[in-house]
Amino acid sequence: MNLYPLLRPALFSLDPETAHNVTLKLLKFAAQTGLTQLTAPSHKDKPVTVMGLNFKNSLGLAAGLDKNGDYIDALAALGFGFVEIGTVTPRPQPGNPKPRLFRVPEHQAIINRMGFNNLGVDHLIAQVKKCQYQGILGINIGKNFDTPIEAATEDYLIGLRKSYDVASYITINISSPNTKNLRQLQQGDEIKKLLSALKEEQLILQKQYDKYVPLVVKIAPDLSDEEIAHIGGLLLEFAIDGVIATNTTIDREMIKNHPLANEAGGLSGAPVKEKSTYVVAQLAQVLNGKLPIIAAGGILTAAEAQEKLAAGASLVQIYSGLIYQGQQLIADILESL
Repeated sequence: MNLYPLLRPALFSLDPETAHNVTLKLLKFAAQTGLTQLTAPSHKDKPVTVMGLNFKNSLGLAAGLDKNGDYIDALAALGFGFVEIGTVTPRPQPGNPKPRLFRVPEHQAIINRMGFNNLGVDHLIAQVKKCQYQGILGINIGKNFDTPIEAATEDYLIGLRKSYDVASYITINISSPNTKNLRQLQQGDEIKKLLSALKEEQLILQKQYDKYVPLVVKIAPDLSDEEIAHIGGLLLEFAIDGVIATNTTIDREMIKNHPLANEAGGLSGAPVKEKSTYVVAQLAQVLNGKLPIIAAGGILTAAEAQEKLAAGASLVQIYSGLIYQGQQLIADILESL
């Protein structure tokens, strides 16, 4: 039984950020009362092994929905094979001024300029330690907005050190358009310096904790073919374990005539689908099966999840599709795997 079509009009009548918070609280209540299990469609899991990790299925929740790790159990109960939380920064920060989240329902899209609003890595780690979830958990780390770009590496190292013991894998977010100059970290010497430092630290932490936690880099959909090839080459050179393609786009071509087209922030949902799939396909050529791709961006149907897998992804993640389609999207994708 899919209750979301009944709830969606009420949620969409609220300001998007309020609706986001209300939905998470409703999901928590549903999980705690057993309602999630009653409404969740039955499906057979199809396990996959990626980055040495055993996923119960290849569908995950993308970072951004649960920035602080406050709703891990509630989200995991929806049937995901893995859940990614964050983006989290070393210190708590409020994010950008409101309003900072906009629905574009005519295009099944969302614009956000949240700006890594979160309660800091220590809060997130405490939440992870309290949750019951035993599945694959990704922790997505970023830099504080007021950390100069030259000092960004230290912020990522703090996130890596603090998250290492409780994460199944750690995502390095260098592609959000909502933190000034962050995307610069995808270029030239900046990315080399960052990847080198993180890889070195990962190997130190592996010895310290006697376990290997894979490192994944999340990239933008707005890269040229040359930039995709360059980043792919560096991921191989520094033995990074995986790549997420992609984050949100700053391109407004797909919604150029919409009243919200000029709102600053990252555009997600249907308009980013083709760009994201293109980056997945380009990366697949560059990486040639040497490291796995996790595809995110514009998955609103099971067929679109299959497109990403066909383009070369090993796993897929959803976020905006969940806002528009609800739990039915999870059921449809799991059925199609």
